Amino acid sequence: MAETITAKELSMISQALTCEGLICKKARMYANTLTDAALAECMAGIACEHEARYNALLAQLG
Repeated sequence: MAETITAKELSMISQALTCEGLICKKARMYANTLTDAALAECMAGIACEHEARYNALLAQLG
């Protein structure tokens, strides 16, 4: 039996998608502009983690 998502849950997922997407974009921007290689690598890892969360949330809708 398929579970339905309530309007409240949809709103919360939408807000989380927005936040995760923005954090991912900012972390990627920082990773590309930092001159310290270790910090740039750390930010790239953070971006990947947020991208994974974004994709997991998106999968909940699909």
